[in-house]
Amino acid sequence: MATKQKRAKYDVVVVGGGLAGMCAAIAAARNGACTAIVQNRPMFGGCASSEIRMHIVGANCHASKKNLRETGILEELLLENKRRNPHAVFPVFDMILWEKIHTQENLTSYLNTNMDDVIMEGGKIISIICNQSTTETRFTICGKIFVDATGHGTLSVMSGAASRMGSEGRDEFGEPSAPPEPNDDTMGNSLMFVATDRGEPVPFMKPEWAYTFTEQDLRYRPHAEEIISHADGGAIVSEDRDGDRLPGFSSVDAGYWWIELGGQYDDIIDQAEDVRDELMKCVYGVWDHLKNVSNHGLDNYDLEWVGIVPGCRESRRIEGDYILNENDIRANRIFDDAVAYGGWAMDNHVRRGTLDFDKYPSEIFNFKGCYTIPYRCYYSRDVDNLMLAGRDISASKLAFASARVMGTCSVGGQAVGTAAAMAVRYGCSPRAVGQKHIRELQQTLLKQDCYIPGFTNSDDRDLARMACVTATSQAPGCEAANVINGVSRSEENRENCWESTALGACGETLGLAFGQPTPVREIRLTFDTDLSHEIMPSITKIVRDRQVKGLPRELVRDYTVTLRRNGQTIEEKEVRGNGQRLNVHQFNKVLCDEVLITVTGTHGLDRARIYEVRIY
Repeated sequence: MATKQKRAKYDVVVVGGGLAGMCAAIAAARNGACTAIVQNRPMFGGCASSEIRMHIVGANCHASKKNLRETGILEELLLENKRRNPHAVFPVFDMILWEKIHTQENLTSYLNTNMDDVIMEGGKIISIICNQSTTETRFTICGKIFVDATGHGTLSVMSGAASRMGSEGRDEFGEPSAPPEPNDDTMGNSLMFVATDRGEPVPFMKPEWAYTFTEQDLRYRPHAEEIISHADGGAIVSEDRDGDRLPGFSSVDAGYWWIELGGQYDDIIDQAEDVRDELMKCVYGVWDHLKNVSNHGLDNYDLEWVGIVPGCRESRRIEGDYILNENDIRANRIFDDAVAYGGWAMDNHVRRGTLDFDKYPSEIFNFKGCYTIPYRCYYSRDVDNLMLAGRDISASKLAFASARVMGTCSVGGQAVGTAAAMAVRYGCSPRAVGQKHIRELQQTLLKQDCYIPGFTNSDDRDLARMACVTATSQAPGCEAANVINGVSRSEENRENCWESTALGACGETLGLAFGQPTPVREIRLTFDTDLSHEIMPSITKIVRDRQVKGLPRELVRDYTVTLRRNGQTIEEKEVRGNGQRLNVHQFNKVLCDEVLITVTGTHGLDRARIYEVRIY
């Protein structure tokens, strides 16, 4: 029971502190909105936190699709984690996430705070009523724009927004992989575990309440040290319809994503406590099978950690002005109002999860390339100031099966937070941002290191686009002028970056000349962080071992930015030990006719690589 009552007012209120909510809140705050983030757990990160420990997958499909790793705020978080947490310890990652929220200007956080009620007026959300368990405080939190990043779409449903759950029938969107008729099936929740080799035999005594599984029960769920292919980074389920398979792993040290339940329940949200309890019985039953039922060579292995908070795959989806569907994904569709992208397979798990003994645990519908997600999927169609971030966005079941993963949710969250700040600035609804300001939104996202396939930098304020670009050396296909071509990553066979031929003792220099004295107040540099490979924390040793330890070797570590006029240095900034892809340098309107970027060191590569230079 609350013993105190407080009231607070913000421009943007984000409910939900998973990665999508975090990216939305940080983006809104950075774009000038006074922002609050409300999280009912004691930590941020959602399924990526130490409570659940799922690794962050996205459009690059465990590095099987080149150059598609997500950038922006998510990349910033993961690079900082690689720099300070090279062994990918999840509680340390929790600290990185907590720090990013608590050090962000314009952003107030409410941890251990549950939303209990929504106050509406004239079709808009006016405030939410929350209770913070640690302080026994009842908060009334008012806002202009509200973002539902709850996963379940809780804020949306409480405010009366239209939602859907389960599978659409084939006729609704003409989706070739949809069932002939609609159904209520949902993917289930999973509990992960971590096991370790103690170097000596470790017995396991099965709890009386745990289930018993035979080899026949688990015949479609490879376990122990088998290595096979699957999108979720666990055991394989089936060939996809195109005959392709995605790389993935099954390793006893990291639990099994297929320990999954919930889709067979009448209401996966209402019966969440039952689902959790049954999952515990399954986890310990699977471990008993590995240790005691047949010889899996795991005598020395011991359970080190078992999750108590299930990771949720699917529940409600909220209806926006557009519903993303399978045809959009298969066509790699580029929407005119695109603000994010995805590339993960349509990975649709079986209804009964672990208990569907006679089925593979998932059906994978793979596709080549990536697709964009339109802005119209990120706000409610019938609640005027409600936006959506995470797995509750407007999508069909099959499209959701691809867009639900955390990498895709994170870049969508950044787009939502950026748009929310614009709505506040213009005094308009989220829908009006899409109708009147979509080009500004897209260009802002590109400037802040997001990627929107099919869109390039067209910012008229960017002085670099008009500059003459030279370099002390350049590799074939990686000419200096690439840094102003508008694309800040490699695409297919085009590098889109400047790369020097070597990196000598004096470094290599990229120069941008204006031809006349020009006031410069900001320089933005985008470096290479090898977007074809993964850098996220993972409990799966195979996934960790495939990653570079520490920061990507391509990343520029040491460099100098020099502003010159008539051949004389006017101002200079030296950076040593850089760990980020996007670097922003502020100046007090320095009048110069040339900008030089001299790279003297990287995190391992013997050449300098820069994707983009912007000057304002």
